[in-house]
Amino acid sequence: MQYSDDTHRAPPMPPLDEIGLDNFAPYLMNRIMGRYNASLRAELAALGLSTPKMRALAVLAVVDGIQIGQLAVYAVVEQSTLSRALDALCAEGMIRRESDPEDSRATRIFLTEQGRAAFDALWPTMAESYEQMFRGIPEDEHAAFVATLQKILVNVRKHEF
Repeated sequence: MQYSDDTHRAPPMPPLDEIGLDNFAPYLMNRIMGRYNASLRAELAALGLSTPKMRALAVLAVVDGIQIGQLAVYAVVEQSTLSRALDALCAEGMIRRESDPEDSRATRIFLTEQGRAAFDALWPTMAESYEQMFRGIPEDEHAAFVATLQKILVNVRKHEF
């Protein structure tokens, strides 16, 4: 169907009780991530980490030295919650803060050797949980799924990263 403004729109969604939870992607994504996070809980506790701390370390293991605001977006953690987690990680010697040389109002966060070691200790559990999620799913379906998630992220994101 074509509209006067020349854009294509999907027909209105039926009510959730008609769609069903098992066909509603946000519900499925939340449930999957809830199980993924639960599978990490024991290892996180053994390392003295919380989910926000783990997410910060994971992001910094890939994108070290980013500003706190960017870290909050990448880690999917409210900035106030992240700030408390960063205070604790700093006190534990896992991260260090530095003033941004290009913006005196901003702070950049860096992973220390101790923080890298903590993340490296957690990574096998994270990788195992990830592999379990995709067990029995062919590589082409896995790749297509990740590509679809990347497109969805572009549709919903509020930042350019």
